[in-house]
Amino acid sequence: MSAGQAAGEAAGAAAASALPRVLSALFYGTCSFLIVLVNKALLSAYSIKYLFMLFSFPSPMFLGIGQMAATILILYVSKLNKVVHFPDFDKSIPVKLFPLPLIYVGNHISGLSSTSKLSLPMFTVLRKFTIPLTLLLEIIILGKRYPLSIIVSVFAIILGAFIAAGSDLSFNLEGYMFVLLNDIFTAANGVYTKQKIDPKELGKYGVLFYNACFMVIPTVIISFSTGDLQQATHFQHWTNILFVFQFILSCLLGFLLMYSTVLCSHYNSALTTTVVGAIKNISIAYIGMFVGGDYIFSVLNFIGLNICMAGGLRYSFLTLRGNSKPMQHGDEENTLPESKS
Repeated sequence: MSAGQAAGEAAGAAAASALPRVLSALFYGTCSFLIVLVNKALLSAYSIKYLFMLFSFPSPMFLGIGQMAATILILYVSKLNKVVHFPDFDKSIPVKLFPLPLIYVGNHISGLSSTSKLSLPMFTVLRKFTIPLTLLLEIIILGKRYPLSIIVSVFAIILGAFIAAGSDLSFNLEGYMFVLLNDIFTAANGVYTKQKIDPKELGKYGVLFYNACFMVIPTVIISFSTGDLQQATHFQHWTNILFVFQFILSCLLGFLLMYSTVLCSHYNSALTTTVVGAIKNISIAYIGMFVGGDYIFSVLNFIGLNICMAGGLRYSFLTLRGNSKPMQHGDEENTLPESKS
C-alpha cells in the first residue's frame, strides 16, 4: 500500500511539474500565431481578409519600436504598482545583460535582410537550422545533454523541411549568408535568454525590461537612417480608428510574445521554445492549405510538412514524458545506464 501511495504521489508530482511546461509552450505558440496574423494584416496586402482589414503599413521597424515601447511601459507601470519585481538600474545591469542587446540587433537586421533575398520554401528550410544550432549552443554554453531520441526528432524536422522545399532549391549566396546569420543570432538569443532569466541574474521581467530599454534607441536610429521612420510618420491611415486599433493590438501582442518566449524558456528549454516555434510555422502552412488561397500543393511539399510535424510532435511527446530533461555533464554517467535498461 505504501509503495502504491508513493507511486501515486510521484505521478501527481510529475503531472504538476509538467503543467507549467505545457501551458507556457501553448501560451507561446498561441501568441506567436496571433501576432503573425495581425502583423501580416498591418504590413502586407495579402492576408486573411475576413479577420482583419488590410492597411499595408510600410514600416516594420517602427512597428518593432512600438512593441518595445509597449513592453517598457507595461513592465514599468507593473513595477510601480508592485505587480512584478525586477532590479533597479545600476552599473552592473549592462554587464549582466550582455550580450543579449547585441544579439537582438543582429537578429533583427539579419532577419529583415534575409526575407527578401530567398524564396519562401528555401527560407523555411534554412530557418529550421535554428533548431540544431540551439541544441549545440545549449550543450556548449549551458552544459546540457540530450538523449539520442530528442536529437533524432530534431533532425527529422530539418529533413522534412528539406523535402518540403525539394522543388525549389535555388541558390543565392547573399541570401544564404543572411539567413544563416539569422539562425545563429536566433539560437544565441534563446540560449542566452535562458541563462539571463535566472533569478540570481535579472529574472524574467528584468531581462524583458532592460533588453527593450537598451534596444529601443538604436532601433529608432536605424529606423530614421533607413527612412522607415519617415514612412511611418507620413502614413495616411493614422486617423483610421481600425488601423490604430490593429497597431496597438500588434504592440500588445509583441509584448505578450516576448513575455511568452521568456516564460516558455524558463519552464522548458531554449530548444523546446525553438521547436514550438517550428511547429507553429508548420501549423500555419497546414491552415494555408484551406484558408488564404496562396498555397500551391505538391507531393514533396506535403510529405515534407508531415515529416516536420511528426518530428515536432515526437519531440513534444518525449519532452512531456520527461526523456528530454537536460542532463548536466556530471550526471551523464548515472543516467546513461538507465536509458539502456
